[in-house]
Amino acid sequence: MIKVGIIGSTGYAGGELVRILTGHKNAEIKWYGSRSHLDKKYADVYRNMFQIVDAACMDDDIETLAEQVDVIFTATPQGLCSSLVNEEILSKVKIIDLSADFRLKDVSVYEKWYKITHKSPQFLPEAVYGLCEINREKIKNARLVANPGCYTTCSILSAYPLVKEGLIDTDTLIIDAKSGTSGAGRGAKIDNLFCEVNENMKAYAVGNHRHTPEIEEQLGYAAGEEIVLNFTPHLVPMNRGILVTEYAKLKKEVTYEEVKKVYDKYYGEEKFVRVLEKNVYPETKWVEGSNYTDISFQIDERTNRIIVMGALDNLVKGAAGQAVQNMNLMFGLDEKEGLELIPMFP
Repeated sequence: MIKVGIIGSTGYAGGELVRILTGHKNAEIKWYGSRSHLDKKYADVYRNMFQIVDAACMDDDIETLAEQVDVIFTATPQGLCSSLVNEEILSKVKIIDLSADFRLKDVSVYEKWYKITHKSPQFLPEAVYGLCEINREKIKNARLVANPGCYTTCSILSAYPLVKEGLIDTDTLIIDAKSGTSGAGRGAKIDNLFCEVNENMKAYAVGNHRHTPEIEEQLGYAAGEEIVLNFTPHLVPMNRGILVTEYAKLKKEVTYEEVKKVYDKYYGEEKFVRVLEKNVYPETKWVEGSNYTDISFQIDERTNRIIVMGALDNLVKGAAGQAVQNMNLMFGLDEKEGLELIPMFP
């Protein structure tokens, strides 16, 4: 039985970790960390856990926690995990960080985009980017995993086969993305109030969203060269979900069947990536509550562009589900354990 500690268990991603791990046959949560709800019963914070979780919220004393568990999930704001982790901690326990602290290899890029000083850049070369379908073998031997962001997971998985096989001109790649409001976290913000969000849709962080360098870096590894792209996120009035639509010029004339064969090459054996049938496009409602990413594409012969679409649940495959998938790999378990969640509808 894997003993688990969660720092940041009362945020949306942390709450989803609790929901998934509570049903995991090989894991047991020993530590429900929450600065904002210290000593409060976890079930009083999330009433859906009434008579399911009896524990109280604890602090983020990572030194004590590292002595008691096998793996720590840090579902915290940027900057906290990097301020807590050190060699002694990593010698005792594996860490899966759901923040951006270890996703980018260049510390100057991290500090430029996140406007904070990185507290432990010495661990950046070691940290493994936890996109399971791409870095599976590296994840298996990792002691520090950087769990990808929700926008990035959907954006990278959707474009990866095309970039890897050199089918598109990456200089023309444009990513238009939309997210439900839970992607902004559980903290109180004026922009997330009901009257601000309901019956409204808006772009935000245009040209400077923090997930941009993460997408560029990972797709750059696939391409074998630096990639610079446009990424524009939008907030839509729904609880969960990410939908991305990506546009790029094709380098050569290809048929639908040829492109489908490329996607099947990379995802045909993947449990959690579903390449949809021709003329069937992803919808957020068909992945809600699950660890699936649905992907589809359309070739626009008139403009010589390919249009790729992807959808996932930002709290599951975009956060907690992927983190558990990473944990399963790190501990030699069946990658699917605890994650065979059928999408909820309606």
